[in-house]
Amino acid sequence: MPSKTPRRHTGRRSKWAGAALIGIGLLVTGGIYAGATAAMAATEPETAASSLTVDDGKKLFQANCATCHGLNMEGTVDGPSLYGVGELAVEFQMSTGRMPLQAQGPQAPQKPAQFTEDQILAIASWVQSVAPGPSFPDEKILDGQGDVANGAELFRINCAMCHNVAAAGGALTEGKYAPALTNTSALHMYAAMTTGPQNMPVFNNMTLTTEEKRDIISALLFLQDNESVGGLSLGSLGPVSEGLFIWIFGIGTLIGITVWITAKSN
Repeated sequence: MPSKTPRRHTGRRSKWAGAALIGIGLLVTGGIYAGATAAMAATEPETAASSLTVDDGKKLFQANCATCHGLNMEGTVDGPSLYGVGELAVEFQMSTGRMPLQAQGPQAPQKPAQFTEDQILAIASWVQSVAPGPSFPDEKILDGQGDVANGAELFRINCAMCHNVAAAGGALTEGKYAPALTNTSALHMYAAMTTGPQNMPVFNNMTLTTEEKRDIISALLFLQDNESVGGLSLGSLGPVSEGLFIWIFGIGTLIGITVWITAKSN
């Protein structure tokens, strides 16, 4: 009789084996895809909004500013030359919305900026590269850690006649005005002192040293961060608003009390 070869008994495959294989495949595929995506993202250039160059600034200037200031900043009958103004003045004028100017008038009003910060810095960089001028200061000048008392005294002597001793602003001649400094950034305070926009004089280092500018900035930041120690500020307009308050409410109250006493006695 022929011999019988015993059959090899194989174990039955688990019902979860297929699901496990699919899961492992998905994990491997997902890992490969994520790694490839990250590698591609690392090699792609940044968008123009965050990496504008000096050449981009030139194009933006020629498209938006050259009508008044000329293609090469030489100036026209509608706008002055920008030679020597520097990047600090450009950043100040454009970040505060004073430029581009909407219409000719006694003074360029502050309004919302019409360009992004990156676009403004690109234009400022191009202006600085072609016609250098005042540049951005060290961070220490803007840190607000200067001598507040000395800064307040310097502000009173050099600035209060236009901006008000409480930095609330004030009227000038022929429809011009000194703006309030209650919300002005430290950089724009420095830029205004250094570049002298519109009716403001230039405070160079012979007039106010860099350390004195830092003290003035520190004093103004202190005013912004602290409430008036005298209570209700009434717009910080001094005796004008205070006198009006007394006339309307003080004397009005006295008249009311007088009428009440008279009516009661009758």
